[in-house]
Amino acid sequence: MVRVIDKLLLFVYSIVIGAASIGLFCISLRWIPEQTAVDAVSQFYEDVQWVQVAGAVVGVVLFLISLRLFYISVKRSGSTSQSIDQRNEFGDIRISMETVENLALKAASRHRGLKDLRARIRISEAGLDIVIRTVVDGDSSIPVLTEEIQRSVKGHVEEITGIPVAGISVYVANVVQAPAFKSRVE
Repeated sequence: MVRVIDKLLLFVYSIVIGAASIGLFCISLRWIPEQTAVDAVSQFYEDVQWVQVAGAVVGVVLFLISLRLFYISVKRSGSTSQSIDQRNEFGDIRISMETVENLALKAASRHRGLKDLRARIRISEAGLDIVIRTVVDGDSSIPVLTEEIQRSVKGHVEEITGIPVAGISVYVANVVQAPAFKSRVE
């Protein structure tokens, strides 16, 4: 949610700064008459109360957005890539989620008839939940193939990482369409 708000703030800030830069560009090339620019600035000093309030509000909002964007740009990324932390008698072990994904993909890719493999890993109380997404060639039985994938991925990930795998879901997204060849008759 915070990232969405930050993106929205960046968008609004970019629009306002873009409009201001276009205005400054037009004034510097004298595309906006001098009197129009002077009249616009002088309205802030006249007794038009709503113009002064609007200008103050816009100024404060832009300043706050600037502070937020500055904070985002200089803060240290406290959230490094997600990892699974373990401790043994020699010290700490950290295994990145990307490593576990790659291990799952490696185990799944050993099976024939799979295309476009993708993996997603989630940590649960019982262990790792792995979701494998793939496209099959349609030449093998899907239930048999997915069961083999589940068995091999579970065994491989548990053997290499030492982390229990709670469940493996295999999502078959599609079947590869074989190219149709026309036979030539001579």
